[in-house]
Amino acid sequence: MPAKPQSSDFEESGDYVQSLARGLSVLRAFDAAHTQLSLAEIAQRSQLSRAVARRLVLTLHHLGYVRQAGRGYSVSPRVLELGYGYLGTLNLSEQVQPMLEDLAHRIDQSCSMAVLDGQSVVYVLRVPVRRVMTVSLGIGARLPAAATSMGRVLVAGLGNMDLDHWLKACQPAAHTRHTVTDKKKLRAVIEKTRAQGYAYVEQELEMGLCSLAVPIHNADGKVAIAINTSMPYQPDVARKASKELLPALRETAAHVEHGLHRNRLPAVSL
Repeated sequence: MPAKPQSSDFEESGDYVQSLARGLSVLRAFDAAHTQLSLAEIAQRSQLSRAVARRLVLTLHHLGYVRQAGRGYSVSPRVLELGYGYLGTLNLSEQVQPMLEDLAHRIDQSCSMAVLDGQSVVYVLRVPVRRVMTVSLGIGARLPAAATSMGRVLVAGLGNMDLDHWLKACQPAAHTRHTVTDKKKLRAVIEKTRAQGYAYVEQELEMGLCSLAVPIHNADGKVAIAINTSMPYQPDVARKASKELLPALRETAAHVEHGLHRNRLPAVSL
């Protein structure tokens, strides 16, 4: 079930539009494992009454964001407008895609770019070269920030107060026996990432999977996005990551920063 956004004092104010929040919760009910849902399933996954869910679905259907699929509903291609509006503000496709493709082919490993969204990283670019993960990833895919190299790089870029808030909300899950789930240890790992300027994660998200990530800063010097590469586990993979792959990632990150600073890349969002 999609994570329900945490409540705040704002939700009790007159400026909070509950119907908008509920409509977005309906769209979030759909994912790769739930591509077609009945009204009852939408209501359950959105934590809404069936009557409210019905009105919202009919409105979204009228606007073209959902469509009927058999006896249920599915999202329509129009929802891509919402995501691509954000991607357009990053101006990644024309400028960054060729740089990421060049990096992937130089190191012969898949490379990705992501931003932070709460407790998750969201993929905004990906160049697949080798299939390492069992899960297929693409633009818009989400992974837990706590157990991923890009997530730790992005979290390490937060200010101290924001980091405290992020850790307080974090509920680390044990994806493998190697996953860091103790919050004190996770803070130490993030502080180390901040100090060294990169994150290396070995078999914490999935057995046999290792990844290396570096940050990309906006014009204000804040961490905005991250790039990474993934590789299969082998005894000397940590040495290879630091000696061979890290310099290439940092070089590409520097080129990306230089190319995007003129566009005032937005800071990382919480």
